[in-house]
Amino acid sequence: MRVLVASHTYIVDLNCEKFRTLAQATDVEVTVVVPQRWKPGGVQNRIIEKAAWQDGRFRVVPIANFSQNNQGMLTFGLDLVKLLREFRPHVIQVEQGSKGLAYAEMITLNRLLGLNAKMLFFTWWNLPYELKFPISLLEKYNLGGTDGIISGNQDGADILRDRGYGGPIRVMPQLGVDETLFRPQPHPELLEKLDIGADDFVVGFVGRFVEEKGLLTLMKSLGQLKDHPKSWKCLLLGRGPLKEDLQKQAVELGISDRIRWVESVPHDDVPRYINLMSTLILPSETTYKFKTMTAVGWVEQFGHVLIEAMACQVPVIGSDSGEIPHVIGDAGLVFAEGKADELSDRIRTLMDSPATHTDLSKRGYDLAMEKYTNRALAHQVLDFYQELVA
Repeated sequence: MRVLVASHTYIVDLNCEKFRTLAQATDVEVTVVVPQRWKPGGVQNRIIEKAAWQDGRFRVVPIANFSQNNQGMLTFGLDLVKLLREFRPHVIQVEQGSKGLAYAEMITLNRLLGLNAKMLFFTWWNLPYELKFPISLLEKYNLGGTDGIISGNQDGADILRDRGYGGPIRVMPQLGVDETLFRPQPHPELLEKLDIGADDFVVGFVGRFVEEKGLLTLMKSLGQLKDHPKSWKCLLLGRGPLKEDLQKQAVELGISDRIRWVESVPHDDVPRYINLMSTLILPSETTYKFKTMTAVGWVEQFGHVLIEAMACQVPVIGSDSGEIPHVIGDAGLVFAEGKADELSDRIRTLMDSPATHTDLSKRGYDLAMEKYTNRALAHQVLDFYQELVA
């Protein structure tokens, strides 16, 4: 089977592991098309010029592109036509959502070149939306040319059903967790460096310091634990505009001496910090402050850090925002978003019950190994491809 995948996501080599694993473990050939030039934004606010590379039956091919920083507007140049003619894929997967121009481009080329490939797209979008012309026409064309959909969350799948799509849908994340990197391992020297005691209960967070990540609620919950008999610290790994407000809040609550602030570190260094944690918390909160061309709002789309913590055997606590409860299942604890008293109660549960802590660390690890490693996702996506081709 020959599979062609198109997305700006795979300009980062680490993000390619699911498809590289698929090609290594099976007889599937995978060609990943990425923009030749791309500006990710955020902390990496520069143009990336991607070079081609190959590993056996897996390869990454940069293609000339239009739009260098808007995934919905991304389209590819004429060298894509040559690649499609030579590779002649059985499956074409575009990871730009139901309204992506690149997906419409691929559907059209698939038809014009007579490839007869099965068409599918990946989407994270998980809030209901209404579309106006001409975007509504674009989505109608894309859905009409779709043989299957991979949604990163259950809400996204439900929304596409509501919008009239009746074909096959699989729910799975875009990226897996690298179990060789994210694994249980002690780091006593790092504990000492951060002035965290070996017996301290460490409440952890990894991510952006922004309001929608629920950090103000987390800080309130920690204030309620100030007099808990067990010694504890809070490790916050990340950066963002909310940091100053959080520092002020910690001072007002009288817990600033228990907070450890660590600026964002390279991805392969993140496991060292997660392994210091007694629990990792993702307290995300739904917001309707954000607007795009086609939708309003944000709700947690997955929470990749949850599965990274699970792979390290660190018990997780998450809010009920978006996909978080589906990711955690019975392998962690969930609280109502924005409810600081509920969150502090969940933290107390892990502090006060070593048996519960041990049980959830094992449940989370087993779930991550079963469903969320790159190898596990590679098998899931292959099963879907075989279903579509058959």
